[in-house]
Amino acid sequence: MKLSLLSLLLAATAAAQLDPPLRIPDNVEVQSDIVYARYGAREMHLDLYLPKQASGPSPVVVWIHGGGWRGGTKNAFSRQAAHMASLGVAGACIEYRLSGEKPWPAAMNDSKAAVRWVRANANKYRFDENRIGAAGGSAGGHLVAMLGTTADRKDLEGDGGNPGVSSRVIAVAAFNPAVDLAGFGRSPAARAQKGDAQSSITAFLGATYSQNPELWELATPLTHVSKKSAKFLFLHGTGDKTVPFQQSVDMKNKLAAKGVEAEIFPAEGAAHGFFNRPPWFQPTLDKAQEFFLRTLKK
Repeated sequence: MKLSLLSLLLAATAAAQLDPPLRIPDNVEVQSDIVYARYGAREMHLDLYLPKQASGPSPVVVWIHGGGWRGGTKNAFSRQAAHMASLGVAGACIEYRLSGEKPWPAAMNDSKAAVRWVRANANKYRFDENRIGAAGGSAGGHLVAMLGTTADRKDLEGDGGNPGVSSRVIAVAAFNPAVDLAGFGRSPAARAQKGDAQSSITAFLGATYSQNPELWELATPLTHVSKKSAKFLFLHGTGDKTVPFQQSVDMKNKLAAKGVEAEIFPAEGAAHGFFNRPPWFQPTLDKAQEFFLRTLKK
């Protein structure tokens, strides 16, 4: 039986919680369910993974889960965040409004609100506001890729709190990210091959490509690449049939053409969600660790 896009993405999210189990290192403090944004009565939450004995203000990575923009939980990257915190890089694992609750740009507004919250609370938690990165997978990979390319787009900030604070990130690790929504929308062959992808993106954006092509372009990270974009690491399985490996290649090449540092970790033959499954969990964690320790250093 052919699995749907949503089934694949939710399976990847479930794997993130089961293999290997989460263990909090002794030198890491966890603070859970902190409110980072409010929309009327709706509160948005994040979990913090904090180095206990940092010698100075810590760099921070905002971690954003996948799930087709309509599933997943904020603890999907808890293992990675806890590990990075043990090395001195704080982590903020966020929830965001899913498409079943509110379509675009809600998830984007939440992602930017989370970065603003981190920067606004730098003194309280001893964060370094000048060293903020982002990491996410699949749908979360799309959102962090947008964070890394849209720092100057005021129309995407939303009103979740801390107005006027920058949502800029300087480094992005994107695991099998959906970075070319518009390219999919323009391609009849892609639509015919992946009807579930069409459904998932349409639910996320609230319109089909034919109904609102400008919206699909606006929500496409490739659209926003510029010389001001963050440094990027793409981690992508070459056997990914949900989000083709070529998407990361195309965006890496466009970033490089603008003079922006970008690299790809190609997982040979790996499928979607590979980074949370044996044998790829540790190699991808090691690569993300090397990337963030280098790009977020003082």
